[in-house]
Amino acid sequence: MEKDKKNQTRVLLINDLAGYGKVALSVMIPVFSHMKYETFNLPTALVSNTLDYGQFDILDTTEYMKNTIGVWENLSFSFDAVCTGLIMSEKQAALVYDYCREQKKRGTLVFVDPIMGDDGKLYNGVSNETVEYMKRLCSVADVIVPNITEACFLSGYEIKPDYSEAETEEIAARLMEMGAKAVVITSTGIDGRMFTVLKASSKETMVMIPYEEIPVRFPGTGDIFMSIVTGNYLKTGKLEESVRAAVKQLGNIILANIDNRDRYKGIPIEQFLEEIK
Repeated sequence: MEKDKKNQTRVLLINDLAGYGKVALSVMIPVFSHMKYETFNLPTALVSNTLDYGQFDILDTTEYMKNTIGVWENLSFSFDAVCTGLIMSEKQAALVYDYCREQKKRGTLVFVDPIMGDDGKLYNGVSNETVEYMKRLCSVADVIVPNITEACFLSGYEIKPDYSEAETEEIAARLMEMGAKAVVITSTGIDGRMFTVLKASSKETMVMIPYEEIPVRFPGTGDIFMSIVTGNYLKTGKLEESVRAAVKQLGNIILANIDNRDRYKGIPIEQFLEEIK
């Protein structure tokens, strides 16, 4: 899908925007721009700062999104790919679903990061209704990139600290039965080791990519991973190659920031774009 400079691939990012901290749109826009994509954005919320600080304010932008999509339709704006992240409500999810479904009819690729939870539980404020409407959005996706917690909530599989290879294959298969054409599951413990796993189609076997877990947490790393996977896939059409690149490059970026004093504000991604190929 890569195009020449006069006709760059156009990517729409649908995610929240933090005023302080490098997460969501604040990291995705620099990464996609660095990868030479013509980048656009539709904020699902304006957030005062990353949620890790424990105190924050959020402005739901659903009405703005609805009006903006209407304006874009009138102007005949279109995109080669849409990449979604945080969705604030069922109403917003329905809006994004309808938009992605219509874009797909025009040949647009859809990438979904079903942001709902981690470490075996849903995030505060995320309900079972959230899981249901995220399933619907995943049904129109070309690629979905949940972590293992989100994958289990979406697939109805038991949440555990560790899985067998067969169990992970079953989770991936269930996700594909929802309609997603390809699945990438991050942060998966399999037989005592950590893997990112992927299933590029229902006919292909699951691929397991091992990695060493780095004992540090930064908000926004999932957004960086999603951006690298999507950006590489749009260039090459090769999912495994794209995921392997994201695992390696994100690992290098995290290691370079491991001694940062304020980890709550995320990784200053603009300083590490050369790590992203």
